[in-house]
Amino acid sequence: MVVTDLARMEAAARVTPEPGSAELERRLEEYRLELTAYAYRMLGSMFEAEDAVQETLLRAWRGFGGFEGRSALRSWLYRIATNVCLDMLQGSQRRARPMDLGPAQVADGNLLGDPLPEVTWVEPIADGRVLPAGDPAEVAEQHESIRLAFVAALQHLPPRQRAVLILREVLRWRAVEVAELLDTTVPSVNSALQRARAALTAADIASSDTSEPMDDEQQALLSRYVDAFERYDMDALTSLLREDATWSMPPYALWLRGHADIRAWCLGPGIGCRNSILVPTHANGSPAFGHYKPSPDGGREAWSLQVLELSGGQIAGISFFLETARFFPSFDLPPRIEA
Repeated sequence: MVVTDLARMEAAARVTPEPGSAELERRLEEYRLELTAYAYRMLGSMFEAEDAVQETLLRAWRGFGGFEGRSALRSWLYRIATNVCLDMLQGSQRRARPMDLGPAQVADGNLLGDPLPEVTWVEPIADGRVLPAGDPAEVAEQHESIRLAFVAALQHLPPRQRAVLILREVLRWRAVEVAELLDTTVPSVNSALQRARAALTAADIASSDTSEPMDDEQQALLSRYVDAFERYDMDALTSLLREDATWSMPPYALWLRGHADIRAWCLGPGIGCRNSILVPTHANGSPAFGHYKPSPDGGREAWSLQVLELSGGQIAGISFFLETARFFPSFDLPPRIEA
């Protein structure tokens, strides 16, 4: 009988590696990407998610002798990761977006105020840290579940309810599997899922074009956006924005809505961004740009990580994450661009 490559792979997956072995290390590392995506949805922070996954894999490495293959390795790792995330969420404040903290303001002056602590904000994450390589159509299906708006909405849910929704709706686990992972009952899981769905419906998360692979029309929209922003042409720029487009700048609570205030900000307090350069990247399943503004000593210095939200063939919102020293290394973006 000829054993196919697939059969050999499946047989290898059923073999329990020895504790402390190189094979165990390799098997655990295979789950880092998807565990990071899970932890990010739970915690709303790239850095906390990576810490949670590192702790998960460390606990798995140390405790593998007691695992004994009683369940699938993946399920066991998700149990550990869930417990780590729930521990990290005890007593912590809910991460949010500026739009969650108060009404839009009017761009009639420099209203930025004081920056808020980093624990206030839902943070961006590079696609490469949470989305697997593969067929673009298949990967696109996962974009929606790491969008900034969706991750922010998840933070409104109690932690265990959050875990139930992610496991059932995003990862497609069966109710009995989630009940086993959380040491609870199927009716309890179903009840938590129903409450979580109702809360997300009340949050009224707008749909996004990024749930589909980028097409020529969307690529052309992004090209026009880069051209308009780098030329600082406000007529061209606002023509690409929805009338109710949002403009936010974490770590500041200020956010703007609509063409008039966005234009007033760019030509007023934000005028220092004239003659900027945008470098394309990807964050949260959405198009993003490293934003470099002119430096007094020549060249251009990192100013923000822009994350765009597309809807209906227009730009529905732009988040400018200003803490570039924290975020740019994760996106492989340099701190400055020389002239």
